[in-house]
Formats: sequence, structure tokens, C-alpha cells
Amino acid sequence: MSPSDESTNGSRCSSCISSDNDGNDFGKSDEFTCKQCKNSDSKSKSKSVNDSDKLRRIIVASVKGFTIGTGLKGGLAIFSIVARFARRRRSSPQSRKTGEFSNSEAIAMGIKETLRYGLFLGTFAGTFVSVDEAIAALAGDKRTAKWRALFAGLVAGPSMLLTGPNTQHTSLAVYILMRAAVLASRCGIKSKRFGTICKPLTWKHGDLFLMCLSSSQILSAYILKQESLPSSYKSFLNKQGGKDLSILQGVKDIATAQPFTNLRAIEKYYKSVGVDIKLDPTMKVPCTIIHGNESCVKHGVTFFLQAYKRALPVYVPVYLIPALIVHRQDLLKKQYSILGKGLLGTARSSLFLATYCSSAWAWTCLLFRTFETCNIPLVAIATFPTGLALAIEKKSRRIEISLYCLARAIESFFTCMTEAGYIRPPKSLRRADVVVFSVSTAIIMHCYAQERDVFRSKYLNVLDWVFGVPPPPPAPSCETT
Repeated sequence: MSPSDESTNGSRCSSCISSDNDGNDFGKSDEFTCKQCKNSDSKSKSKSVNDSDKLRRIIVASVKGFTIGTGLKGGLAIFSIVARFARRRRSSPQSRKTGEFSNSEAIAMGIKETLRYGLFLGTFAGTFVSVDEAIAALAGDKRTAKWRALFAGLVAGPSMLLTGPNTQHTSLAVYILMRAAVLASRCGIKSKRFGTICKPLTWKHGDLFLMCLSSSQILSAYILKQESLPSSYKSFLNKQGGKDLSILQGVKDIATAQPFTNLRAIEKYYKSVGVDIKLDPTMKVPCTIIHGNESCVKHGVTFFLQAYKRALPVYVPVYLIPALIVHRQDLLKKQYSILGKGLLGTARSSLFLATYCSSAWAWTCLLFRTFETCNIPLVAIATFPTGLALAIEKKSRRIEISLYCLARAIESFFTCMTEAGYIRPPKSLRRADVVVFSVSTAIIMHCYAQERDVFRSKYLNVLDWVFGVPPPPPAPSCETT
């Protein structure tokens, strides 16, 4: 037998080979190939196609994850660099020399961070899809469907280390944990076993309560312990809070019952803005520190107008840039409708932020005046109702904002408790943020694979676009032989 005959027979079944040996033409003609050979050929072809589809899914998910990471971090880096240029133009030459980073160093750092976040999300997406496909191929798709995504999300979580081995991401990890908790609670509400326990989570105004709870910690830390807040968030609060750091230090001194350390600095600040005041070192209520010679009511009105002007630049890119990207095809046809919605959303969100900031000072003045004292518990109580300003926002945005603030409030709270000695972090667990992130992504990806209806459509569309989860295999057809 020739090598060609051996190779031909090697890919055919025993029925075809025996037919050849009997002198029949059954195995030599493609027209009369038996059904067993046809099924074998089709299975081998479909297997190769499936393998190429799986490899393509892994590559596409990695590329899309990298694109999202670089897009998000790159946009923030560009905004930060532009803001830095604007600040340096307004600053004096002497302050420019004493700056920590030059413009070229800031740009290089922005590019480096952008690439790191791109690698982080690209590796996360690629790792998840790779583990998901490997388990399905080795242990069966249907057999592992209930736990495969949970395990794959857990394995993909440590890709956060690619952003830097010494870079802590506590805020991000806690925020993802909050998202996972929301999804888990929605699954619990659907469950017959846990539905009764999770029923309080369906409270209509639960987002406002979370915002009030978060505001109590965040704004108290803003006044009393700013070092417990992330640096970027601290800068945001200092800008939108509208008060000089010397004023915050004066309120902190009187709230913690410490002797005043900077009354002259406060008086000097007010003099620089055209207000001449003389502060009493024996004061019990810090209203003159907060708003000088103005009354509490007048200060509330003037501060609100100033806060609204500060809030507008924050929300213009938040609404208009996504509108230009998402609705770019309809922009020429419905430009007035799209831009009108963007402007309305900008005005509404700016009103929320202005009300939030101005009400924070209004509530503190009210309670300080009512009880004629200022202390730490009173600061925490006064900043609690500030979160009610969230009711101005759209219902769909409330839960997002409240969870974002809750993540930062939790981080600040545990930082304060740790520094006070009430909590001792485990020495063996140096990267708790990676552990929390991995557990959270495991829960999220499990819900994505098994409980897709608990996701909002916009998040589900993004996940589908990145991970490209293949459709379920078709049911086997019943053929008569």
C-alpha cells in the first residue's frame, strides 16, 4: 500500500476500508462515502472552527479591555494635564520653580499610567475569557456553567497588580465591592430563600439614605481629617468646598477643643479678599470663621451662586462629550434635541452639586447656632442631611453617585479607625485591595453569566461588547437513520 493510500485510509472508517478490500467502489468515491466518515469530517472541521473562534474571542476581549483602560485613564490624564497648565499660567514664576513636577514629567507620568491601566483591563479581560474557555473545553460547558464565571473572575482579579506593585487601589476595590453587593442583593431579592432578608434593599429612597450616610463621613473628614481621603478626591472637595485651608483648620481647632493655631492666617486671608475682621479667640461658634462678617443666610445665598459657577465646568464634559461620541450619527439630524438634553443634564447636575456644597455649610451653621457649640459629633450630624441634595439628580444617576461616595466614605472611615488604633490591619495581607477586587469581580462575572437580568442594559451592553460571550450551543436535532 502506498503512502497516499495509507493516509487516505487513515482518515476513513473500517467500513470504507473493508469495502475497498472486497473490490467495491464504495470507499473510493466521495459520492458514496458512508455517513460515519461524513460525521467525522464535519466534527473535525467544526472543532477547528470552534478553536479559532475561542482564540479570536480571547484576543478581541484583550484588545477591547486595553482600549477601555487607555481611553478612561487617558481622558483623565489629559484633563489633569490641561488643568495643570492652566494653574501654572496663573501662578507666579517663583511657585513654578518650587513645583514638584515639570510639565514634561507630568505628561510622561500620564502616558505611563494610561498604559498601565490599559494593560490592567486588557489582561483582566483576556484572562477571564481564557480561563472561561479552558474550563469549558476541559470539563464541559454545561457541567461547569454554574461556577465557571465565578472562578474565572477570581483568577482575573490579580491583574490589578499591573498598575504597579506598590500602588494601592483601595477606592477602586471598595467601589467594585459596592457594585458586587448591589448585584448580589438583586439576586437575593429574586430568590425565594433570601427574598425576605433582602426586601429592605428595595426601599425606594435607599440611595438618598446611602448618600446621607456617606456625606456624614466624607464631609466630616473634609473638615477634620483630610488625610483620610484619596488625594484626587481631597482636591475636588477643596475646590468645590470653596473655603481656604486656613478656615478649615480654624473650624477643626474649635471642633476638637484645641487652642487656635492660625487665627491670624484666617484674618489675613479675609483681608486678601477685601474683608476686614477681628476674630475672637474665645468663640464657641465658628460662624465668623466660616463666612466672616456675612450673616448665615446671606452667606448661604452667595455661596450657592459661587458653587454653581464652580460646578458647571465639572459636568459640561460629563454630558456633552459622551453625547458627541454616542450620538455622533444622529447629531446632524437631531442636534437640538441631543444638545438640549446635554445642557439640561449639565444644569441639573450642577444644581445638585451646588446645593450639596452650600447646604453643607448651611446645616453646620444652623446646628452650631442652635446648640451654641461646635464639636465632632455635631459636625457629623450636621453633614448627614446634606445628602438629601441628591434628590435633585435623575433617579438613574442617584444610585451611581451614592455608591461612588459610599466607597470613599468606607475607605475614609477605616483609615480613621486604623489611625485611631481601633482596627489593626493584618500584617500578612499587604494587598487587601487586590483580594477585595478579585472577590468582587468574581461575584460580578458570576451574576453576568447566570443572572444577566440584574444588570442595567448599558452595563450589560458594555460587558457583552468586551467579553463577547458566545451564544449557548444549539439543541441536538433528532435525525432518523
